[in-house]
Amino acid sequence: MSQQTIKRNPWRKRILVSVLILAVAVAGIYWYVATEKFSDTKDRKAAYTVNALDFIREFQQDDSAANMKYREKIITVNGRVSALEAPDTSTVNVKFVDTTTGSYIIFAFQDTHLAEGKSLKTGDTVSIKGSCSGGTYSDILEVTKIDFKRAALNK
Repeated sequence: MSQQTIKRNPWRKRILVSVLILAVAVAGIYWYVATEKFSDTKDRKAAYTVNALDFIREFQQDDSAANMKYREKIITVNGRVSALEAPDTSTVNVKFVDTTTGSYIIFAFQDTHLAEGKSLKTGDTVSIKGSCSGGTYSDILEVTKIDFKRAALNK
């Protein structure tokens, strides 16, 4: 009986060590992702420069192809501000809306460029650079929504 106990202990130790190593690896990956810093959008070169209404139409025609082309890339969008939203004091959202379909692009201005976003007014013609999160079509609302994060005015 004591020999069986001795044989099981090395396996338990190996399993315990493996679990600890796995836990440390997962914690390291989580820490890396949680503390990842992005370079300032304003300093990054845009992969594409587009007109807001043409950009919306491209997503309406084939959202899968447009998402493959633009998702997670820095894009400069030129257009007219249709609406401003301030859900809280740390964010301002700027919208470009296609009035014929109701589809829209929404830019989230945060942190360092918050003052720029707050200085805009409805009707202003601007150029905004941001990281495209992709577009989605709502069957209920029958509109396409294109999200941008880390937005900054392009000057």
